[in-house]
Amino acid sequence: MSRSNRERTEQTRQALIDAGRRLFVGKGYAETATPDIAAAAGVTRGALYHHFEDKKALFRAVVEGEARAVAEAIEACPAPDDAPRDALLAGASAYFDALMAEGRTRLLLVEAPAVLGLAATQAIDADNAEMTLRAGLAAMLPGAGAALEPLTLLLSAAFDRAAMAIEAGGERRSYEEAIVVLLDSLADHLRR
Repeated sequence: MSRSNRERTEQTRQALIDAGRRLFVGKGYAETATPDIAAAAGVTRGALYHHFEDKKALFRAVVEGEARAVAEAIEACPAPDDAPRDALLAGASAYFDALMAEGRTRLLLVEAPAVLGLAATQAIDADNAEMTLRAGLAAMLPGAGAALEPLTLLLSAAFDRAAMAIEAGGERRSYEEAIVVLLDSLADHLRR
């Protein structure tokens, strides 16, 4: 395939992902039809099915892109390398900032588990934001041992619930303070 064909192929794929994201955010997965996605992307339904097996495969590509964007935002946040606790708190703040992108909380935390299933959604998260959380916890809690994996999963779920509450109008500062309490309590417990 020539470079210009590859570029056109990638442009079409990205146009479908962008159109799908807009429609999934605006209407939800169930109410979004493939003809609407194709029309919004300016392509035929045949082009949609050339790039994606079905609507669910397109949705997965949208979710994977959103998860990567969140992980990149966390990785890009300035954090002190010598203070794992401070780095985790900066990462938490970056996570909440990243989830403020229009529709992202709904896509990642509500629609993705319902459409893709919990196992697929957790796998996507494990390759993205959760990986950063695990590394931060390992640095902050070197004595966690076998508890590191369950702690990562539990704290990831806590961050997700906090993000959903913030999006629903909850006071972000209260949730960030609660995260400080959780992290400090974990550290205190493991020091005993």
